[in-house]
Amino acid sequence: MLAKVLSSAVLGIDAYQVEVEVDITSGLPTFTTVGLPETAVKESKERVKSAVNNSGYRFPDDRITVNLAPADIKKEGTGFDLPIALGILAATGIIPKDALSEYLILGELSLDGRIKAVKGSLPMALAAKEAGYPAIIVPFDNRREASVVRDIAVLPAKTLSQIVGFLRGFSRIEPEHTDISELFSTDGHYEIDYAEVMGQEHAKRALEIAAAGGHNLVMIGPPGSGKTMLAKRLPTILPPISFEEAMQTTKIFSVIGLLSGGQALVTSRPFRSPHHTISDAGLIGGGHIPRPGEVSLAHNGVLFLDELPEFKKHVLEVLRQPIEDLKVTISRARSTLTYPSNFMLVAAMNPCPCGYFSDAKHECRCTHQQIRRYRSKISGPLLDRIDMHVDVPAVPYKDLMQDHVAESSEIIRKRVADAREIQSQRLSRTKIFCNARMSSRHIKKHCKVDDASCRLLESAIDKLGLSARAYNRILKIARTIADLEQSTDINADYISEAIQYRNLDRGSQFK
Repeated sequence: MLAKVLSSAVLGIDAYQVEVEVDITSGLPTFTTVGLPETAVKESKERVKSAVNNSGYRFPDDRITVNLAPADIKKEGTGFDLPIALGILAATGIIPKDALSEYLILGELSLDGRIKAVKGSLPMALAAKEAGYPAIIVPFDNRREASVVRDIAVLPAKTLSQIVGFLRGFSRIEPEHTDISELFSTDGHYEIDYAEVMGQEHAKRALEIAAAGGHNLVMIGPPGSGKTMLAKRLPTILPPISFEEAMQTTKIFSVIGLLSGGQALVTSRPFRSPHHTISDAGLIGGGHIPRPGEVSLAHNGVLFLDELPEFKKHVLEVLRQPIEDLKVTISRARSTLTYPSNFMLVAAMNPCPCGYFSDAKHECRCTHQQIRRYRSKISGPLLDRIDMHVDVPAVPYKDLMQDHVAESSEIIRKRVADAREIQSQRLSRTKIFCNARMSSRHIKKHCKVDDASCRLLESAIDKLGLSARAYNRILKIARTIADLEQSTDINADYISEAIQYRNLDRGSQFK
């Protein structure tokens, strides 16, 4: 007696179809699973046996062989429990075999027959749609996540007996429907706002420019100056996330299992802030079967590294590929996977180990050698990929007590969105989406400056000791400032402001 059930598994952040074949023959009672199953898949036999018996059906005392095809890809997870159980019931004649061919099925079984949620139901629903299946049966807790996929019926189920009754034609399961427009109208709001930040107008201006152009940024200032507060509010001024971006981000959260209960889509730009003790595998991704790391979880959002020099140097160095390529490739003996990592890098650091170098109200007790050693933890190649360096001094008392209400995030976000729209139109024939990604060819075409600006740039490089690598960065920042001002030309004022955001390029900073 042979039965086939269609299921799915995740490889990276994309799903592929798995054919679960169940064969029951006469012989000693055994239960064998083949097709490169990992430990959790092998253990499914105990869950399946108990679930079938406790749901009121007879588990066959025969030789059972389960094959997971394609057999050359390692299978992991608990989502094959339900397909295996239904395959056994179909092979014993309880379920019509023809009824199983119309559905892609996934779910974990508890011992009493309840169906538990699985990771990756969104990419699995997308895979089912691409394969042309009319419907997918998912655990009840995964219903909203899977139902954001259009043109496929999503049937949520709570128990094994409910699905058996449905497949035998005794009951009906209502498809789940999710209103995408309602998700974006009710979600995506923030409890924090830039209106709550007193003072630090220069830093807020820098963050607005960074958000408008997609520029990576590092803030340097003493403890308590508000660096973390400013960084946490950066997502509130970024352009609203699009449906395509939300789907990409949700797929990553889905395969990791980070979607909260009942959440359908990630409709706010993610903000990830890993601790400085994180490993390179935790930051980039890895494991025996590679999993996404923090750089992928920050996809279409912000990756914030607080106390930047406290991170291990080799951990920081692995950031170079994802920042440059907008993706990260992880190679293992059995597989090579690529995850997206299009994020804004925002970092914060003290100017010295004690934190009070150049602070007028506190004495710095660090030696020049200690300061150089502290800052040398950030390598030149990584620093070269950070466009903006912003000083964040301590907030004066009068700024803390001011009655003036600062601009809200909503007002700033409107200016940022308008600037991004200008960039989108200007770069529409390229694969570039913001000024920060412009190459030398694009800079030469879109960042032309007048004679006064050229003289100012020359003076800055010669007198302030700015490095040659700062030249293109300054032009890109100036282009973003011009976009914020709705200007087609880059003038000397924009160049002058852009030069202020290259503090760490000045030779005196490391002396």
